[in-house]
Amino acid sequence: MGLLERCQELFKTSNLYEVLGINKEATETEIRRSYYKVSLKVHPDRAPEDPLATEKFQVLGKLYAVLGDKEQRAVYNEQGVVDEESDALSQDRCWEDYWRLLFPKITLQDILEFETTYKGSDEERQDVIQLYVQHQGNMDAIIDSAMCCSQDDEPRLCSIIQAAIQSGEVTAFPAFTQESEKKKKARRKRANKEREEAEEMQKEMGLGDEDDSLVMMLKQKQKSREQNFNSFLSDLEAKYSKKGGKSQRGKRGKK
Repeated sequence: MGLLERCQELFKTSNLYEVLGINKEATETEIRRSYYKVSLKVHPDRAPEDPLATEKFQVLGKLYAVLGDKEQRAVYNEQGVVDEESDALSQDRCWEDYWRLLFPKITLQDILEFETTYKGSDEERQDVIQLYVQHQGNMDAIIDSAMCCSQDDEPRLCSIIQAAIQSGEVTAFPAFTQESEKKKKARRKRANKEREEAEEMQKEMGLGDEDDSLVMMLKQKQKSREQNFNSFLSDLEAKYSKKGGKSQRGKRGKK
């Protein structure tokens, strides 16, 4: 049975993009992130109650091997078929190893190092501008969604956005330019409460150094913003695995 037939059987659609919950115009990064999120749901270790988890996970690996390769994706987009004889689909591959090559496990040290290089970078600026447009200037949503961000970073994020508005790069959304002082105070109050709760949890667990503090910050973020925390890790793993992913595609091309 071919890949498209297996997708229909396991995911109720033969459209590779629909399996990942994205459209045909999705970028490489969006495809990678969607593959990561969907594959987590059916990863054999995370879905032991699903008897088809292993099969779904393997099919998702093949699906990404197609959409993650520019040439194979182009053929699929134009003709609606996949090359079942290609190396990526025909060879005996361990899809668990393939997944781990794409998404290496993120450690605490990785997060610390990433935060150091990410803050103040052009990459961060682009991400902040994208969030500003996506949330139409809503600072509550922007701060909740921004990577490596706390309430202390708000002035810096606002300056990035303000500069983009003044240069004409983005629209001046009223939610940002006309935000009330009351809303700003409410946001600071929530942030202070979360910080106090994290510090209290840290004391209860007898933690004190910088690494421990970061662990508690992440746990607190996970507790209060589960969806955004998971999104943060997904984005971080996608960013960390860009080079690895390109290398993997290069290796397949040489075979």
